[in-house]
Amino acid sequence: MTAVDVKNVRGEVVGSFELDDRVFGIEPNRAVVHQAVVAQLANQRKGTADTKTRGEVRGGTHKMWRQKGTGRARQGDRRAPHWVGGGVVFGPHPRSYHKDLPRKMRRLAMRSALSARVAEQALTVVDELTLAAPKTREVHGILRALGLERGALIVLPERSEEFSRAARNLADVRTVTPGGLNLLDVLKYRHVILTRPAAEQLTQQLTSVLARGRAIVAAADDSEPKTATEMDETIEQKAASGTPNDVAVADAAEAVATPAAVESAATQAAQAPAAGSNETQSAPRPVAGTEAASTAQSATADPDSGPTTGAAVQADAESAPATTAEADEKEEA
Repeated sequence: MTAVDVKNVRGEVVGSFELDDRVFGIEPNRAVVHQAVVAQLANQRKGTADTKTRGEVRGGTHKMWRQKGTGRARQGDRRAPHWVGGGVVFGPHPRSYHKDLPRKMRRLAMRSALSARVAEQALTVVDELTLAAPKTREVHGILRALGLERGALIVLPERSEEFSRAARNLADVRTVTPGGLNLLDVLKYRHVILTRPAAEQLTQQLTSVLARGRAIVAAADDSEPKTATEMDETIEQKAASGTPNDVAVADAAEAVATPAAVESAATQAAQAPAAGSNETQSAPRPVAGTEAASTAQSATADPDSGPTTGAAVQADAESAPATTAEADEKEEA
């Protein structure tokens, strides 16, 4: 946790506030910030620019003059690109400039920008922002008391129409909520002003996935979290006792603290055979003529069954049906 001073609207220090290092104390990732900025700028483009080709501009298709005999250069119709009023060859056409960026990268870029502001001492936490009257001079007085006359990005816990209207006429001042905060605003404005509730909402917003995973584990099992190896052993015990795999995975997932361990449990359960499934298949029907051979092999492989002579084996082979049809007739008889 990073402790920062909390100020009031008069610029006086009234306490301290601990900022979560996962949001305000990481090492900024410049490469991810650059990718996020490029994606956000590209997504702002409308992509509606359009030019007309030679098939779309106004004009006829007749040849300007005959091919030979005039002494002039050969020409086609007047809609060709080199004629005035002709079509454009490689001009822009409506398209989408949208760029997708994974949510983890977007959050990492925002956390990197906020951490950089904290490291530069360009982030101020105030207890609350209230106005005696919805006037621009009231907001200007607060900024002057905080030493931020040159402008700042003000993050309010909830939308306030009066505060936004009062700050609208000030240059380089913008008011947003934690849900409307974006990376370009954090990088554009020189200073960031957060209220206590806004800082808490922003921390929860940027760490919601991690917090949600820990909340599930804490609610499901109050004991110490188990490792992936212990979870695999739990699944094997459930499978040996006849518990279905999906139930085993659910029981083991409740005792695991990391999403990677839960994924490992699901993979282990998918590879394990389902409980109660018929693992043994019916043996194929022996082909006629091979029954005697199998008898001879079993007799040779089992010395405890007693001596077996070659004549007995030959008699068994002769008594065996030669074809499948004969075997069926023998069964019917």
